[in-house]
Amino acid sequence: MAGLDLEWEFRERAFAFLRAVQLRTGGPVRQADVGFFEFRGGKYRLMPTQQGILKPRQLDAALSFVTRYSGSGYRPYDDHEGPDGLLRYKWEGTDPDHYRNRGMRLAMEARLPLIYFRAIAKGLYEPIFPVTLVGEEVAARQFVVALDEVSAGYWDNRNVIDLATRREYAERATKVRVHQPVFRSVVLDAYGHRCALCNLRRRELLDAAHIRADADGGEPVVTNGISMCKIHHAAYDSDILGIRPDRVIRLRSDVLMEQDGPTLRYSLQGLHGEQMQVPRRRAAYPSVDLLEERWDRFKQSA
Repeated sequence: MAGLDLEWEFRERAFAFLRAVQLRTGGPVRQADVGFFEFRGGKYRLMPTQQGILKPRQLDAALSFVTRYSGSGYRPYDDHEGPDGLLRYKWEGTDPDHYRNRGMRLAMEARLPLIYFRAIAKGLYEPIFPVTLVGEEVAARQFVVALDEVSAGYWDNRNVIDLATRREYAERATKVRVHQPVFRSVVLDAYGHRCALCNLRRRELLDAAHIRADADGGEPVVTNGISMCKIHHAAYDSDILGIRPDRVIRLRSDVLMEQDGPTLRYSLQGLHGEQMQVPRRRAAYPSVDLLEERWDRFKQSA
């Protein structure tokens, strides 16, 4: 190998660079955002371009892999969850000795951390890192991906830890590391990275609010989300404000009567009767059925 010290140094520098990029972009990235990583005087890509797996030329092990977006739902380098809840990622092609598959295998054997770029829209990706490859299922031509050290430890001890326990933990980890950040990015992108209630455009202050709460079985899909700034998200979750099925914003009656300075007056009370903004694409509009369900809950607290 090129040397474990070099492999680790490259990754640590790459991860620091990627975190800095995410501070600027608010989370999701495009190819252009991560195409100029500098290391020891050279410039390197962090994300695969046409292929699914990236192995930088100066390393022996793979550095990143990608799931691409397609409006048809087809992804040429697919990922899915296995029966134990851990992600699976397909080989590149069918040749186990393809240099990119060898690069993934070397990363797996050395337990080197990688970056997983998961597509959320055309040309837009949510980086999930660090992840590790913990196994290879040759018959299915795929690698097993652990999202954290606990999941990796469960895989190593899969003969002594029952499947249900491993699956329950892996599903929680996938929800936190993959589904939640992807849901936020998809919803914010649909709404043009602005609050649908007040039009605030500071990405670091924006959330993806669930219409049907996650705890109530709400799915992490764009039609179950609304882009909101943190204050309006908190007000929505606590039923201080509600949104009618026709997307008109209403405030709880006691909040409308309250007098508590400019924040309450302008940030909340001023929204009463206003129309929330909608995504650019009609397919991303909030579900009317879900809005009606949530509006019924709000009316009970009003």
